[in-house]
Amino acid sequence: MARLLENLSKELVKESGVSVPRFAVAKNKEEAEQLFTEFDGEVVLKALVPVGKRGKAGAVKFAATAQEAGEQVSELLGMTVRNYPVEEVLVEEKIDIARELYLSITIDKVVKQPVIIACTEGGIDIEEINQKYPEKVLAYHVDPIRGLESYQAKEIWSGLGVKGKELQMLTGVTSRLYKVFDKFDAYLLEINPLVITESGNVMAAAVVMAVDDSALYRHPSLSGRVQMGTERAWRPLTELEKQMVAVNESEPYRGTARYTEMDGGDIGFMCGGGGGSLLLFDALVNAGGSPANYSEFGGNPSAEKVYGLTKGILSKPGVRGLFVAQNITNNTQVDLVALGVTRALREMNIDPQKFPVVVREAGVNETEAREIFAKAGVEYYGDEITMTQAARRMVEKMKKTYADY
Repeated sequence: MARLLENLSKELVKESGVSVPRFAVAKNKEEAEQLFTEFDGEVVLKALVPVGKRGKAGAVKFAATAQEAGEQVSELLGMTVRNYPVEEVLVEEKIDIARELYLSITIDKVVKQPVIIACTEGGIDIEEINQKYPEKVLAYHVDPIRGLESYQAKEIWSGLGVKGKELQMLTGVTSRLYKVFDKFDAYLLEINPLVITESGNVMAAAVVMAVDDSALYRHPSLSGRVQMGTERAWRPLTELEKQMVAVNESEPYRGTARYTEMDGGDIGFMCGGGGGSLLLFDALVNAGGSPANYSEFGGNPSAEKVYGLTKGILSKPGVRGLFVAQNITNNTQVDLVALGVTRALREMNIDPQKFPVVVREAGVNETEAREIFAKAGVEYYGDEITMTQAARRMVEKMKKTYADY
């Protein structure tokens, strides 16, 4: 998953025709003071980091004078918000708010459709909104093929009791926001709050957006402008993880090769299949092994991509063994896996007779793979042993090779 900083999110929303507050980015105190003068009024200052709940973290401030704006920006630039150092600050005009609403578009993974969540209360977390005002929250699923029709956008807000001019404006805004969500292959587009101003206009006051990193090749305008991170425990990518993202994106049409670095560990973990890789990870740990990373590959990656993943896994300091395994594959050529793995071992001068390597790969072109691994001196198994047995064998080799294991 790739997240957009709020300035870029607001640029995309603004381009769609949805109003946003005037904004700019400050990198130091002087720029903040200059922007305050240009905006000619009170401003809101937000730390530009790809995480939510910045207000609760003290990373959103207000300023009524140029001096105060400069001081607040200096304070924000010295912060770290949920592991992200603040290097830039979003400076935007403070708007007069008459009413706060909530609108988000995300993917319902159960029904495999986009879902729009709207609420006539905004400005607080959606979890809190749903707890306090369940009767004011409406979820509306959208057919991903047909998209959002205008009448459907209208049904969302009329279902929440919105009428008249506000209903007309919110219908148009919701339709435009859905087009942004769809156009950029987004996972999430959240407007909180979506405000009605004192002058009666609808404005996206705060925007959070995340897109599918697997689809970034379709959006060159976002290249180099998104923030990559781990999806489950959002944090900055390590340098090695960044290298692996580049490997994965090198041939976006040829399979996937994902990598998550872990603290410590000494066994390079290179396994395929979502459920299978989780089973293998648990089996390795249960056998007494210590994985240095979590990775999964599949979808028939090229030998070049497998080589890049293997080389990255083995380059982490402290790695003393390599475990390569999958269940029986039907969409990944095992011989390509063999070519990539053995090339990495060869180029890194790793001798499988001294460095523990266990491969358990069964499936397409298994016979050819067995020959490739045999020539390289790599211990190879097909489906003659189970995945759990392969994990145990990996730990056995580690214990046999290293006296301290």
